[in-house]
Amino acid sequence: FELLVHGSTSLKDKRSVVRSVKDRLHRDHQVSVAEVGAHDSLVRAVLGMSVVARDPARCNEVLDTCTAKLRARTDAELGLCRRRVAGAEMIDEDGEAPEIEPVTDLETRMMREMRTEDRP
Repeated sequence: FELLVHGSTSLKDKRSVVRSVKDRLHRDHQVSVAEVGAHDSLVRAVLGMSVVARDPARCNEVLDTCTAKLRARTDAELGLCRRRVAGAEMIDEDGEAPEIEPVTDLETRMMREMRTEDRP
C-alpha cells in the first residue's frame, strides 16, 4: 500500500509516521509490515503487509481491519492499496506463486520503481 504523509518536511518526519504505522499494525494485528519503496521521498511511502492464516476469510478480515485503520489516520492518507490472497492451491511445483500483474498505470510505475530500487 502507498502512504502519503501530510506535513512531512524531512525523511525523519516521514519515517516517524511510517514507524508508527508499522508498529501499531504489528502490535494490534500480528501482521508483518515493511517499507519496500519510495525510501527517498519526503511525503510518500510504499509498504508491504502480510498476514498468514489457515483460512483466507481470516486473512481478508485482518486486512480489512488494517485498511480501515490506515484510512482513519490523520497524519497520513492511504493511497494506492492492492491486495492478494494466496492459497496453497496457487503455489506451483517449484514453490512459486504467480507474478502479480499491475492493474493501473500508477501500479505499473510503482512496480517499475520497486524493481529499479532492488538493483545494486
